[in-house]
Amino acid sequence: MKPLNYAILKHFTKVEEASADNVIEALKGQYGSFRALKKKAVTNALMTAEANGLIEETRFELDEAGELVVYYHAHEDGAATINKYIKD
Repeated sequence: MKPLNYAILKHFTKVEEASADNVIEALKGQYGSFRALKKKAVTNALMTAEANGLIEETRFELDEAGELVVYYHAHEDGAATINKYIKD
């Protein structure tokens, strides 16, 4: 099993785009017992990946509760870097 942050990054090489909630939903089967699989921690991981140039923001919207939902995707260079260092 990969470290959670690796799994989060790797997820973006397999989907068109995703939000923190999408990532949590996708990974909860394997990582559901991890305390770091919470919205705040996943959001921080996504913002760090964005700051490091691995993913980029694609769009944002407000959910039913009025909370901001930010979507990201791994651009071509980011996906190549992720796949180079994190193997399946």
